Amino acid sequence: MMKLYIKNMVCDRCIAAVRHLFDDLKIHFSELQLGEVTLLKTPANKKMKILETGLNQLGFEILDDEKKQLIDKIKTIIIKDVHYGEGDAKYKFSDLLSAKLHKDYSYLSKLFSETEGVTIEKYMINQKIERVKELMVYDELNLSEIAYQLGYSSVAHLSAQFKKVTGISPSHFKNIPGNKRKTLDRL
Repeated sequence: MMKLYIKNMVCDRCIAAVRHLFDDLKIHFSELQLGEVTLLKTPANKKMKILETGLNQLGFEILDDEKKQLIDKIKTIIIKDVHYGEGDAKYKFSDLLSAKLHKDYSYLSKLFSETEGVTIEKYMINQKIERVKELMVYDELNLSEIAYQLGYSSVAHLSAQFKKVTGISPSHFKNIPGNKRKTLDRL
């Protein structure tokens, strides 16, 4: 078995696109999830090159550097927590991240900041704001419900953070026509 870590694989559509590529190339896997694929066997060099080219054309990249893999795992954990509600609200996120990755949070934080040019906290805030935008566009929840769902202490806290990141209030955002969101791989 071989594990591949894939950069920019951040949503269900990404998983579907990667699954389709692997099926087309007849590369068999046992598991496919955000950011990683577990192959049943290592493909031949020629097939591996074709796979890399196909992934690049789809906007993905195989991560072979351990630090890059760790950064991508951090991003995947954040995305799962914010967008798919896979976090555990009982724990501080820093503790949760350390436990999942078996690394000291200060190391993870320093590595992430040096590599990405933004702190883990700022990256998470950006993800949360994009999730707020998404939920507002769907118009199924009010701002109070969105604040609760995303773990904000109050609507005022969510609104202040939203304005700080976007430069506009949530109500102003809601009144703007057209596509107002960024894709997850662009954050």
